[in-house]
Amino acid sequence: MKCTLCPVACGADRKTGKGACGVQDIKIAKYYLHPFEEPPVSFKNGSGCIFFCGCSLKCVFCQNFELSRNTRGKSITAKELSDIFRELEEKGAENINLVNPTHYLSELEEAFSVYKPDIPIVYNTHGYETVESLKRADKFTDIFLPDLKFIDPLLSKRYTGKDNYALFALPAVEYMANKPLKMREDGKMLSGCIVRHLILPLGAYDSVNIVRFVSRLPDSVYFSLMSQYTPFGEIENFKELQRRITRREYNTVLQAVKSVNLKNVFLQDFDSADTLYIPQWDY
Repeated sequence: MKCTLCPVACGADRKTGKGACGVQDIKIAKYYLHPFEEPPVSFKNGSGCIFFCGCSLKCVFCQNFELSRNTRGKSITAKELSDIFRELEEKGAENINLVNPTHYLSELEEAFSVYKPDIPIVYNTHGYETVESLKRADKFTDIFLPDLKFIDPLLSKRYTGKDNYALFALPAVEYMANKPLKMREDGKMLSGCIVRHLILPLGAYDSVNIVRFVSRLPDSVYFSLMSQYTPFGEIENFKELQRRITRREYNTVLQAVKSVNLKNVFLQDFDSADTLYIPQWDY
């Protein structure tokens, strides 16, 4: 079967070889209770994150560079993935958090047919998605957690080699934003959508455009503005990415957030940039 799960639509036969995502079968680098997601997601015990290898986007500054380039990881079956769901649930995970999952969508459907945990399922994506694949994911997903990285095609072309990121990401986020919001009285999210955005060096102008786009989404959507950019990945030829963001860049975007009166917002402190947020991989 020719793979068309992501916008690249490379047409690879993933039963016999690798796709544009760089992987064939299910491959993971880590799973554990992760404390550094947004408060309603990590909540008290931590989010049960499963970090999948391979990626269809491949940002040069990727904080999970070894995973996205498939240079490490452990191959597992759909049955073994379902066992991981159960293990994380038994350890007290607040949810099952699928980090960069789309190129394994068929295997995820199989794994959930074996075992569907009785805790929320989080679909944690870079936003470069087709609505068709999201409709399939929606059948087992409770919380959509997309990054919205760029609107400017010049930026997406420079950092991912793809100038059509926004062409797919904007309608994808609009689709995910329709997930009904359900919050427990104690603040735990059971269903909904949190749109994330990472401010990049020299990218504050595009961040402002993203804030304005998010302001037009349903009021039930949460917005998470991240200032944690840390130089990492394959950035030798990108001088602007070899520094953290400035306070002026941060304040420019923060002012945009205030000006559009977003209802539900998470703001990282300016000093949040730290390698602490990059997990130590197990496989």
